[in-house]
Amino acid sequence: MANLFRIAIRNLMRYKRRTLLTASLITIGVVFVLVFVSVSGSFKNMMIGQITDSMLGHIQIHRKGYVASIENLPVNLNLKAEGMKKLEKILGNESEIESFTPRIKFGGMFSNFSETTNIRLNGIYPDKEFATVPLLTSRITHGRKTMNRGEIIIPELLSKGMNVKVGDTAVIVASNQDGSVNGKQFAVSGVIESIAGPGGRDGYIHIDDAAELLRMEETEISEIAVRLKDFDKLDRITAKLEESLSKELNKMDKPVFEVHSWKKLSPFYHISRMIDALTFFIKLMLIAIVLISIMNVMIMAVYERIREIGTIAAIGTLPSKILSLFVIEGFCLGFIGGLIGDIIGIAVVAVINLSKIRFDFGMQKGLVLMTNIDPSDLIAISATVIIVSVIASLQPAFKASRMDPIDALRHV
Repeated sequence: MANLFRIAIRNLMRYKRRTLLTASLITIGVVFVLVFVSVSGSFKNMMIGQITDSMLGHIQIHRKGYVASIENLPVNLNLKAEGMKKLEKILGNESEIESFTPRIKFGGMFSNFSETTNIRLNGIYPDKEFATVPLLTSRITHGRKTMNRGEIIIPELLSKGMNVKVGDTAVIVASNQDGSVNGKQFAVSGVIESIAGPGGRDGYIHIDDAAELLRMEETEISEIAVRLKDFDKLDRITAKLEESLSKELNKMDKPVFEVHSWKKLSPFYHISRMIDALTFFIKLMLIAIVLISIMNVMIMAVYERIREIGTIAAIGTLPSKILSLFVIEGFCLGFIGGLIGDIIGIAVVAVINLSKIRFDFGMQKGLVLMTNIDPSDLIAISATVIIVSVIASLQPAFKASRMDPIDALRHV
């Protein structure tokens, strides 16, 4: 086998210009795919992180039927205290869950005593909320990165539109389940940056203030947001929670809870799927480039070396050895092109990171693109190039191995 490799490399060096051009084409393809995969993957992960870690959480649990009416923020579909206790017990026993936070979501009217507008509000326990969505505090552009009872964090659009600043006093008016109206005065403790997507323009108050404002005898919740220790296990943990909570039935033997991952709650999931589809087609382009390049080179090599093939066949070289020789040449071309492409691709990604390219996502400005190459992607792309190179060389190699020595020697 070592001798076959030496002969294959010698044959490639005989046609240096053709070998260089083919390896260069493969290298360019690998570099392009690696850079695209790393940049698009980093952008997708950043986008998902911004959505889940600053707003949604990884998983949300609601009372059955709540999500279908979530745009109306129905307070009549809140989870009762008993259901909350069951959920806390189940979630507390799940080792894969890092933290979770209950929320009361409702709509109300915001007044600064001179103007009034509508607002969406989240009643939260600040410590639990900031642990479950850790980027939430980074969105607070003015004021303290915390919140106490009697305080409110308002969205930036509302602050600018109504000229409300940190330290100002405002009144929130809301209706409870019975339709009665109640109001409560709050001090503005912070202004939160708006981001694209549902919930990106919400305000925040303490959950006890929300219960008081809605005149709840016992604290009810609209949802529980969950953060996992390992985001890669999202689908498995979601399915596990669905199975566990499906056993909780109401008096009509119907499920009490519904479980949704961020994928079902955010329209940006479809954008992430589009990025995955684009990545797949870019990889197909790489396969096409390698397949056509190697097959073209090997077909030309067989055609130009017909008499040489006839000679080595005539002196007793087995057809399997001739086939292996051409396959190894294709393997070497793919390996060399892929290796150089990997090195250059890693260097280009490093340069992109050093350049600190900034972009805007939704209403967040100046995000820095930090790319990285996943080792699994590096291995997969390199393996694909080598495998396709071998496959592309098989047909010419079969043709060479089946040549009749006499006919080959007569070839002019």
